[in-house]
Formats: sequence, structure tokens, C-alpha cells
Amino acid sequence: QVQLVESGGGLVQPGGSLELSCATSGTIFSIGSMGWYRQAPGKQREMVAVAMSSGSTKIAGSVKGRATINRDYSQKTVTLQINNLDPEDTAVYYCHADRVITLADQDLTLWGQGTLVTVSS
Repeated sequence: QVQLVESGGGLVQPGGSLELSCATSGTIFSIGSMGWYRQAPGKQREMVAVAMSSGSTKIAGSVKGRATINRDYSQKTVTLQINNLDPEDTAVYYCHADRVITLADQDLTLWGQGTLVTVSS
């Protein structure tokens, strides 16, 4: 079964850093964009950072200068690092991948199960 598996997250103090990792399982031929979204309590899900198939990246203004996204195109993994965390960064973080082409010639959009990041002292 093709899916995204996230790791990382948890409780982080303000000013601290986090690293989230996302790996794929199942047989995948290619992936379009791969990245991270987040959803804070009472708010809509929003894009945090995305790495395109071209190699370019998109970073949300709310984390620009603090976030780094790294994608391993051969391993089909993606990591997100955010520094200088603020309580406003508290959210469930979701890994996302689109244009996922599988062995069965499916074209899928995938979401991870989500990992909670809480920024609090």
C-alpha cells in the first residue's frame, strides 16, 4: 500500500527547533510535489513548505527565514526543519505528496496521518 509515514514532532520550547521527516512506502515510480502543511486549532490547513519536482521550493511567509525543506528525490523522502519556534507554530503537521505515480499506474494525492507539534514552555 502506498502511503506517507511521518516522524518527529512533540513538545518544543519557544525558540527551539524541530525536524519532521516523511518517508514513502509502497512502490512509487515518481512524485510531483512533496512537502508539508499544518493545521492549528480552529484554523484551516495551510501550506508550510513544498519541494517541487523541478527542484524549486515554496516557503510560507509565516516561516520564511526559519524553515528549510529538504527532499531526497531518489529515496522519495522529505524533511522539514523550523528554527526559532513560536507558540504560533503549534499545529498538526501533515506530509503531502501529489502526482504520485504507482506500480499500478495510479496517479494519487497522499496525506500523512499528521504529527502534533506543540510549542510551549
